[in-house]
Amino acid sequence: MREISYSEAIREAMCEEMRRDPHTFLMGEDVATFGGVWGVSDGMLAEFGADRVRDTPISEAAIIGAGLGAAMVGMRPIVEIMFGDFLMCAGDQIVNQVAKARFMSGGKARVPLTIRVTSGAPGSAAAQHSQSPEAWFMNVPGLKIAVPTTPADAKGLFRAAIRGHDPVLFFEHKMLYGERGPVPEDEEFTIPLGKANILRQGSDVTVIGVSIMVKKALEAAEQLATEGISVEVIDPRTLVPLDKKTLIQSVAKTSRVVIAHEAHVRAGPAAEIAAMLAEEAIEYLDGPIIRVGARNVPLPYSPVLENFVLPDSEDIVAAVRSLM
Repeated sequence: MREISYSEAIREAMCEEMRRDPHTFLMGEDVATFGGVWGVSDGMLAEFGADRVRDTPISEAAIIGAGLGAAMVGMRPIVEIMFGDFLMCAGDQIVNQVAKARFMSGGKARVPLTIRVTSGAPGSAAAQHSQSPEAWFMNVPGLKIAVPTTPADAKGLFRAAIRGHDPVLFFEHKMLYGERGPVPEDEEFTIPLGKANILRQGSDVTVIGVSIMVKKALEAAEQLATEGISVEVIDPRTLVPLDKKTLIQSVAKTSRVVIAHEAHVRAGPAAEIAAMLAEEAIEYLDGPIIRVGARNVPLPYSPVLENFVLPDSEDIVAAVRSLM
């Protein structure tokens, strides 16, 4: 184990897989010469050259389409979409082509395509650069969706995504890039998609956090512990596939649940998780399933308004208190 940042963990995963497999390459807007707008691919052009670290035109549809074509002929492309908000510019490619190609070919066409996407509000980036669009694609069969929180999870899940045979939307929260944590040095270290992580054991309430809200859930749990409330914090790590077993077992133990994410509350990831728990764990619940998320308005530029719209640890604390 050694301590590195979230962004370093992702860069390590990309570099190690590109060294291991010559069929793996990276492309996207500003990923090569500029090193990525978030600096994640810094230095990769010098090591791998312009054939394997490619700057692209400003066309999300072209980037995803080229990635799909490369994947279908045996490559393992990594493509970067600079902001999750821009995914809809490639909506047809992702929803009607990438997600469906393997199914419509009867399994003959594999699509080992990893789509790196930044999500979340980085602070006063306004309505078109601050969204958390994970739930937009949860309704699309054929896509896997990863939402890592820690550097170790980012590296382990990313390596698993690259080595898989299906397309993965890999959401990286912008405000997590600088977070540091222990990461195994083993170059075979992977984390299977579909396995949640219990970060804190508790007996009174289960809090399921998505992406950066895991960090805020842990902060809330610390505060609630001073009030005698024991909170179990779970990071699903992937939304598709979802580790239903771990979530249900936790709810069966605590009988109360709060689900927190930075996406808007209406039809966010928590809506699907809540529906699953209502269908499969209702007999364990002693209160309503409470969702914590952004208010249902476009993300504002003003820092004061942005803070008002976005959820924080205090919102989780209030939700847990209401259940108790």
